[in-house]
Amino acid sequence: MHHDEARFSREIDLSVVLPVYNEEQNLVAVDSELRSVLRAMGQSAEIIYVDDFSRDGSRAVLERIVEAATKDSIRTRVIRFRRNYGQTAAMTAGFQLAEGRVIFPLDADGQNNPADIPRLLAELEKGYDVVSGWRKDRKDKPLSRKLPSRVANWLIGLVSGVRLHDYGCTLKAYRAALLKELYLYGEMHRFIPLYLSHIGAKVGELAVDHRPRAAGVSKYGPRRIINVILDIVLIRFITRYYNRPMHFFGQMGLIFLAMVFLTLFFMVVFKFGWLRLIGINYQASFVQTPLPALAGTFLVGTIVSLFFGILAEILIRVHYESRGARPYAIESIRDSAGAIAAERVSIGVD
Repeated sequence: MHHDEARFSREIDLSVVLPVYNEEQNLVAVDSELRSVLRAMGQSAEIIYVDDFSRDGSRAVLERIVEAATKDSIRTRVIRFRRNYGQTAAMTAGFQLAEGRVIFPLDADGQNNPADIPRLLAELEKGYDVVSGWRKDRKDKPLSRKLPSRVANWLIGLVSGVRLHDYGCTLKAYRAALLKELYLYGEMHRFIPLYLSHIGAKVGELAVDHRPRAAGVSKYGPRRIINVILDIVLIRFITRYYNRPMHFFGQMGLIFLAMVFLTLFFMVVFKFGWLRLIGINYQASFVQTPLPALAGTFLVGTIVSLFFGILAEILIRVHYESRGARPYAIESIRDSAGAIAAERVSIGVD
């Protein structure tokens, strides 16, 4: 065994995963600060950067970081995607490659404070499976970032029953054994505590430091608000009906069917002038109102909902029976300990 390989052969306690997208100006400072914190903790640790196909000079900076780490006791790896897949895919790749017993995702923009990692770990050791960071004093714009976030967090807690102040905070502590059970897609990364709670994990929360962005620009815009609203609908489905989608779509179908009968009732009432019984002198044939078209629309909704339910039941079975594909493709992996054996690298399907 080579000297570098022996240096990292022991079991790793802590893994820190940093998704990177166009953070050239922040990476060196974040890396230096993170290493200082991990060394002071006195536990074996690794740092995993996932470059989500950055368009600036982030790739070159990460190359220098991993090269410098060859002389460091903290193992460092850089995963490079073939194209931009998004933050959830970046986190998933890092989580799957991580070897620590506890995993900490961390933003690469410098707004999360690495000094909070020991505090999160101490809280996790109190018996939690997940400890979620809470940016209590958030250094972001009040109207465009803070207010929509508060509303979204309140709605997510109301719908899911897992009430956290800050689902959007990247900095969290996870027990790796549970985290690796998840298959993340879309923009599911912000809801990981919710999904883990759904399978029985004990979720805690801890106020953490949040700092103004020193350089670069935020990757989130107004479109994120729309995405969060849609995600809330998805949360309701996953937390209540994920393993029985026919119940969800069946209920939707029954609602549409009830609307069909209600519309037909009013059609008959208008046709025969039954409104006179309550003092309203109004009568109209079927073709004089939009109710027949409305009834037809609701009927189509009933049929479509039932078909969607059947389709979802089939897909959920396919999901459980053919797991293994990943929603990303890796271009390369650099490791401060040297090359990784091919069989240890999980290459995703584009």
